[in-house]
Amino acid sequence: MASPATTQTVRPLDTLRFDTSGPPQIASVIADHLRLLGARTDRPVEGDASTGAATSTGGTTLTGGGFDPVHASATWADPLSGLADEATVQAATGIMAVHGRRDGSPRGLAVDYAATATGVLAVQGLLAALVGQARGGAARAVTTSADRAGLLAVSQYLAAAGADEGEAAELAPGGPPFTSADGILFELETLDPGAWAAFWKALEAPAEALRTGWRPFQFRYATACAPFPAALHLTARSHTWERIRRVAAASGTEVCALHPLAERAAERAAQHDGAAPWSLTRSVTGRLTARSARLPGAAHSGGPLAGLTVLEAGRRIQAPLAAHLLGLLGADVIRIEPPGGDPLRGMPPACSGISARWLALNRGKRAVEIDIKQEADRRRLRELAAGADVFLHNWAPGKAAELGLDSEDLARVNPALVYAYTSGWADRIEDAPMGTDFMVQARTGVGEAVRPEGEAPAPSLMTLLDVLGGLLGAEAVLAGLLLRERSGHGVRVDSSLLGAADTLTAPALRRAARGENPRRPAGFRLPRPTADGWLAPVDADAGAVATHDLSGLSTTEALARLHAHGLTATAVTTELSDLHHDPRFSGSISRDAHGAPAVPDPWSFV
Repeated sequence: MASPATTQTVRPLDTLRFDTSGPPQIASVIADHLRLLGARTDRPVEGDASTGAATSTGGTTLTGGGFDPVHASATWADPLSGLADEATVQAATGIMAVHGRRDGSPRGLAVDYAATATGVLAVQGLLAALVGQARGGAARAVTTSADRAGLLAVSQYLAAAGADEGEAAELAPGGPPFTSADGILFELETLDPGAWAAFWKALEAPAEALRTGWRPFQFRYATACAPFPAALHLTARSHTWERIRRVAAASGTEVCALHPLAERAAERAAQHDGAAPWSLTRSVTGRLTARSARLPGAAHSGGPLAGLTVLEAGRRIQAPLAAHLLGLLGADVIRIEPPGGDPLRGMPPACSGISARWLALNRGKRAVEIDIKQEADRRRLRELAAGADVFLHNWAPGKAAELGLDSEDLARVNPALVYAYTSGWADRIEDAPMGTDFMVQARTGVGEAVRPEGEAPAPSLMTLLDVLGGLLGAEAVLAGLLLRERSGHGVRVDSSLLGAADTLTAPALRRAARGENPRRPAGFRLPRPTADGWLAPVDADAGAVATHDLSGLSTTEALARLHAHGLTATAVTTELSDLHHDPRFSGSISRDAHGAPAVPDPWSFV
C-alpha cells in the first residue's frame, strides 16, 4: 500500500480511532497512551481498573488514517496456565522473588507492574505494525501477554541465575533506605567509591563497615539486594537529616528523602503536569531526503522494522533495553561503545566470558568503538548517523549538546533522523537529584506505592523504572518513526524515568488526587507460605485464602485445597532457574549462542 502521509500530522495517531477491552489494568494503559498519541475513541474502557473486574479477553483495534485496521491482543497469559491477574503473573514470572530479595522472602509489588508493561508492549506492537504498513509490510495483528512482560522484566536476573559462575556480590536480605535521627527515610546515590567512603567517614561510620558496605551498594542494581553492615544504618540514625544533607553535598554523594504519593499528586496538580511519559517534536531542518524512498517494501520479512538502522549510545539498562526491543522488531542495531568496548561486558556473572546481564540487553547488536571525546571519532559518529534511521542515547544532561551531537546537530546531516533521548528527569523537576532508578523512585513516591499500608516505604531494589523506562523509550521511538512516515519530517523524541514512575503510579496518584488513601491495604499481595514453598492467590481471592491454614501442606496440596473451594492461586517461583521448565509459560526460555538464558520475544505478529 502507499505510505499514508500528511504534512498536517502533529501526533502519530491523529485521525485514527480505537476501541479497546480486556483486563482493565492493561486496557487502561493502552487507552491512555493511544489518546496521548492522538487516537480517539467513543467507548470507555470496559471494567474497573481499580478492582480488576473485567473480561480477560478482548483487545484493541486501530482504524483510519489510510491504514488497514490493526488489532492487538493483550491478555494475562495462556488461559490454561492458571495465571489470571497481576498477582499470579508476578508470582510465576519471578517478579515476587526478585522484589522480595531485600526482605528475604517473596513479596508482591503493590503496583500493577506487569500490567503496565504489557500495556506499553501492546502499544509498541500497534505502532510497529503501522510503521511496517507504511513501509510496505503486511502486519495486521499483534499479540502480547503479561507473563511475557514479566519474563522480560526479570530477564537480567534470569540471565545471571543461568550463568557459568556465581554472583559477584552476596544475595542476602538488606538494603536502603536509610533513616536519619529525626525519622527521615532517604536514598543515597553515588557511582564513586571515593565519594562513598568520604560520606560515611564524615558521619564517623566504622572504617570496616564503610569498606565492606561498598560492594553490596555497588552491585544492588544487579542483585536487587544490598546486605549492608548494620553499622551503616546505625550511623545514619545517629545524625539529623540536615547534617546528612550537608555531608552528602560536601562528599560528592547525593541523598533524597522518600516523598509521599500525595505530595507527588499535589505537585503535578500545581504544575498542571499531565505530561505524557514522552514528548515528540518534529524537526524543522527539512523534509525527508530521497534515502527514505528505499524504505517501502523493506518490511515484508524479518519484523516490521526490518531494513531500519538504529544507532545506540546507551549505558546500563534504559537505552540498551529500548534498542534491544527495536532489534527484536527487526531493526539493525549498531551499538556505540567506548575504546576497548563497554566495560559492562565484563560484569559478573559471565556466560562464555561475557556478562550474562549484558547479553540480556545487548545480544544481536553490532558494536562500533568510538571515542566521543575525539573530534575525529565524533565525525565518524555523524557519518553513521547520516545513514541511520534512529539515534538513541542516555548520556548525562547537556552532554550531547556539548559534543555537537544533539538533535539539531544530527538533523543537519540527516533530516530524516528520529533522535531519541532517554533521560532521568526530562527537565521537569527543579533541583532533581541524580537521575537513577532508585533516586527517581524515592522522589516520585514509588517507594510508597510498591509497599502496602502499614509498611515503611522503600523503593524496590528490582530496577523497576530502568526497565519500564526502556519500554517507554522504545514506544517513543516507534511513535517517532510513525510520525516521520506520516509527516515527512525527522523527529526528536524524549522519554524519562520520571515518565516511567508517573506511568507506574498513575492509579495511586489518581486516588491521592481524589483525597483517597493512595496506598493498597495492609497485606496486599503478600504470598502465603506452604510447607515447601509459597503460593499467591489472585487479588480477588486473597481474603478468602487467608482463612485457610496452608503452612502444613505442600504447595501442590495447598493449591488443590484452594481449588476445591473455588479459589484461584499459583505457586510462587523462588528460583529463577526453574523458569526454564515451568509448564505455565507457553513461550520457552532458550539459550543464546553464549549459553545465556533468553526470554521469548514479547510479541507475535501476523
